[in-house]
Amino acid sequence: MRKACKILKTINLKGAVLYASLQPCLMCFSVANWVGISKIVFGCKKTAQMVSRGYYEGATDIYKVNKENRRQIKLVYIPDFEKDSLELIDCWENNSKYIVA
Repeated sequence: MRKACKILKTINLKGAVLYASLQPCLMCFSVANWVGISKIVFGCKKTAQMVSRGYYEGATDIYKVNKENRRQIKLVYIPDFEKDSLELIDCWENNSKYIVA
């Protein structure tokens, strides 16, 4: 999002769609909200195992946060991509020196 804002020379990404392999954490969701992202599409929902591995700073429910926001972001989960998303994460974990486990 930072790079998109820099390239577009704006802090307003109203109407943009964010595509992610994982359900966004609260921090990413908040930044998306601040810059005006209209929709977030993701292929894998957050699990307790992901939280315990440090992928998320906590068990915050972004659906609840989104519901309480003045401007809501459309959250689209596409379960057809969950297997592919999990394979990407496994590949990243197996090739990363920086995993918090």
